[in-house]
Amino acid sequence: MDLAALPWLPRPPADFRSRLRELDLRAPDALPGLQELASTALSPAQARAVATALGASGATSIAPPGFTPVRVAVLGSATLDFMPSELTVAGLRRNLVATAEVAPYDQVVQVALNASTGFLAAGFDFCLLAVDNRWLGLQLPVPDLEDAERLVAQACAKLQMVSQAIAEAGGPRLILSTIPQPPLPVLGSYDCGMPGSMASLVARINAYIVDLARVTKGYVFDVAGLANEIGTQRWFDEAQWNLYKLPFAHEFNAIYAERLANLVGAIKGKSRKCLVLDLDNTLWAGVIGDDGLEGIKIGQGSAEGEAHLALQRYASMVRQHGIVLAVCSKNDEENALLPFRHHPDMGLRESDIAVFQANWTDKASNLRAIADALNLGLDSLVFVDDNPAERAHVRAALPGVAVPELGSEPSDYVRLLASARYFESVVFSSEDRARAQSYADEQQRITVMKASGSVAEYLTSLGMVIGFAPFDHLGIARVAQLINKSNQFNLTTRRYTEAEVSQLAQDPAVFTLQVRLRDSFGDSGMIAVVIARPLDEDGVQLWSLDTWLMSCRVLGRRVEEAMLREIVRRAEAVGVRGLIGHYIPTPKNGMVAEHYDRLGFERVTSVAGSDKIYRLDLERYRAANLPFTVERTG
Repeated sequence: MDLAALPWLPRPPADFRSRLRELDLRAPDALPGLQELASTALSPAQARAVATALGASGATSIAPPGFTPVRVAVLGSATLDFMPSELTVAGLRRNLVATAEVAPYDQVVQVALNASTGFLAAGFDFCLLAVDNRWLGLQLPVPDLEDAERLVAQACAKLQMVSQAIAEAGGPRLILSTIPQPPLPVLGSYDCGMPGSMASLVARINAYIVDLARVTKGYVFDVAGLANEIGTQRWFDEAQWNLYKLPFAHEFNAIYAERLANLVGAIKGKSRKCLVLDLDNTLWAGVIGDDGLEGIKIGQGSAEGEAHLALQRYASMVRQHGIVLAVCSKNDEENALLPFRHHPDMGLRESDIAVFQANWTDKASNLRAIADALNLGLDSLVFVDDNPAERAHVRAALPGVAVPELGSEPSDYVRLLASARYFESVVFSSEDRARAQSYADEQQRITVMKASGSVAEYLTSLGMVIGFAPFDHLGIARVAQLINKSNQFNLTTRRYTEAEVSQLAQDPAVFTLQVRLRDSFGDSGMIAVVIARPLDEDGVQLWSLDTWLMSCRVLGRRVEEAMLREIVRRAEAVGVRGLIGHYIPTPKNGMVAEHYDRLGFERVTSVAGSDKIYRLDLERYRAANLPFTVERTG
């Protein structure tokens, strides 16, 4: 498998040029058209053409609804002029309008030390610090331990100076690249234990980079891991370095930008959340309806069976890391469930699957049903199917769903999925670990709801315990994750980084609230966030609700009412007399268009087109009886 070719993407259409020319770049549907072309494995020339068209469309100045603008400064010690076009194309695949600007060649220190007034003062979201072993003075192994220590100390000091200068200037968030190890063994296998070997020097620097990213509230871009996947003998090209000062072989430009877009997309909440699996010849070899339980191949005893079991184990692994699993298969449900219930070699069981869609409806319709059942957008789904016709149909009908190419060899499935990095993350919390199980718990709740005589009876039977607390150190990462990933039940969709959330938590004038929920079926963890800022209106103290978001998993349980009751309680305790609510519509948050109306706020005015402002005078508020036991901290 050649990562340089982005093998999980379909090939570009034969009429790529004519389709690009036919796009009306000023029309509202221009960006989806460009995104469709970008969602293929483009050549460098095609990538430049798409990036040029995006610039001509005006979307880089004002991103249309559904797309998130991102500006990246590229600060490096080598020639990185390929980055703008390749990153733009990779960003489009993730609903990002990504633009990159490359700082002057090898001016890393100068640009960093002038971060507040120079190149980096141009309003970038991120700064990619893309330096290599040469810039750090680690070009050859050193046999002397004292020299090795000196080299490492100097390299770390250089990285620290540049990173802290950018961070302290209040500039863009740092993305620090790890350093690939040049293939320069001197003593063979003994190098791995020699303090001055390239392996040892680079390993120590990379460990420092990870710590430095944590200190500067930045992110790590694991270029060393990418080079190892490809092979450092291929990654490093001394001829291209000598001729053009390229940091790595030019054939890897696209995969480098793809991996960077994965990281930026994860920061912006664009990672996928659900893996949807076909069954016949995907999770096992054979057709369960024809071959029966004994005839399908899974597990030990055949190369085919082992390959399909590997995919099941991969699915189980990502589920343990919070990714929801679903099934979408053209099958009789009774037959489709047999392997999950009775085959001894299955790596997945029925309880691992949050939504099981096995019927004879077309797969696009079933994928919509899966998204609806999970309260997820279609752009949260990754659909894995061995059948190329089904893949093409889903891509055409549901362009938001990621549908990787698989090829004809089942042994490649896992590597293709892992290499595509659909589930990239920048934080992993206890809530993430429990997310997949929480969807299974929700199916049990639905069963109880259907058996209940009324909604009130159902909610009471859940035994819900709701917890309220201000933002705290332990919850900061999860709060930031919710803020950046929540799109549907999110009144304003304002985004804050982890560092900004930490600053809000420390500001005594700002009201913050994190909400947790558990019941008799399971613990949903942190499910909602509120940020309110003080507002003085002719001497009357108000709170302006800057952010109000909630996980869609707890819709219909009156959590919003419980949150308002808690907000009012805490507001009255500090003399606040009213709340101002804001609703800023987006293509995804229509479900909360009447949120404040339902909670009894009064509509004040509309601004900026369809934006709405509401007010609630606390003296008019009357708390309802709610089916919760309340726990408070802080």
